[in-house]
Amino acid sequence: MFKRIAMKTIFIDETRLKTTSLLAAAALLLPFAAAFAANAPETEEGFVSLFDGKTLEGWKIGKNANTFSVHDGVIVMDYLAGDQGPAHLFYDGPVGNHSFKNFLLKVDVMTSPYANSGIYFHTEYQESEWPRKGLECQVDNSHSDWRRTGSLYGIKHITWGPEKPPANTKEDIIRLDKAPVTDNVWYTQEVIYQDGSITVKLDGKTVLEYQMPEAGVEHKLPSGSTWLPRGTFCLQGHPPMAGKGSKACFKNIRVKILPD
Repeated sequence: MFKRIAMKTIFIDETRLKTTSLLAAAALLLPFAAAFAANAPETEEGFVSLFDGKTLEGWKIGKNANTFSVHDGVIVMDYLAGDQGPAHLFYDGPVGNHSFKNFLLKVDVMTSPYANSGIYFHTEYQESEWPRKGLECQVDNSHSDWRRTGSLYGIKHITWGPEKPPANTKEDIIRLDKAPVTDNVWYTQEVIYQDGSITVKLDGKTVLEYQMPEAGVEHKLPSGSTWLPRGTFCLQGHPPMAGKGSKACFKNIRVKILPD
């Protein structure tokens, strides 16, 4: 009887030891699980991904194709020092037959210092040079160009930081005392378009609103480019500042097609 009790006691102690070990191991893994969850894209109702996270399938690029690549689930725009002209990566895939009118576009973006890039919409494929059609939503947190992230280039601009627009400029400018986004930190850039109404959000906060005149017809914009009533999306590879590089990363590129 005494032996049975002793053996039972030892059995209980071993069970407790195993349970304690498992709990300790789980506690050690919690930070890693949390980090993974933080980096994983959230499931958003109605959104469709435009990027498979592995390849550039469904995207098309012309000149300076080596500016864009895919690493670890991210589209990397890395323009080394020099200037061979711009590079542009156009969505050419099956979603919406790569022709969008009303939409909500979300892109997770991270810039390196001095980067200059952009997200075009209502554009179409062009082999080289600056896109002559569509509108660019700027990606620029610290480049020498004072037109910062979220600006609608050549139409309405946001600015912050030490770089200032000319004192006599007649451009439509929103001046911010504090940068809403910064280099080396992931943020979400949203463009919402609905029948001429354009809203730009950074990390969920509205930073710019604009109403496109004559949105239903093709026409020239003040920037010199041509507005299209519908079109595709495009990521820009901008030549860097002198002696610098220009690098920006894009992931979780998703779109929600809104009714016409």
